[in-house]
Amino acid sequence: MTDSTDPPGILSRPLVPVASEDDAVETCRTAFPRIAAAGGRPVVVHVIEKAGGAPDKASVEQREAAAEEAFAAVRDCAADYGLDVETEVRYGTDVVDAIVAAAADADASAIVFHPRGGSWLLDLLTGDVRDRLIAESDRPVVVLPDETDDGAGAEDDQ
Repeated sequence: MTDSTDPPGILSRPLVPVASEDDAVETCRTAFPRIAAAGGRPVVVHVIEKAGGAPDKASVEQREAAAEEAFAAVRDCAADYGLDVETEVRYGTDVVDAIVAAAADADASAIVFHPRGGSWLLDLLTGDVRDRLIAESDRPVVVLPDETDDGAGAEDDQ
């Protein structure tokens, strides 16, 4: 008789990119309940974009500090859902390439993200990254819906 073990699910080892502390909070509140329900173990990545020869917008130290603030928010949210989470900073001149490479290196089951809300201009600027990520990834890309946190994982007020 053969082993009928189910293959790992799409959220078993997702790579979750975050851009900032606020983005980390919003993304994790949306993604972590689903990942926890699937018994997954997320890898969260923050890409520090290098200018490729041109002056960078901020120092590496400032960007690394911002990444650590995002990761602190990730760890807080992960604790709320009982998740063990890995974090990683990546450096690159192309955010999409860095995310795809991080997913490959982590042997991620999928790339999971929550699109950032905002103005049409922000969507125009970030939409290119979203669209390229979907088109260029060699693994599933899960775009989570925009929804309000229903309090899952939080204590009820009494």
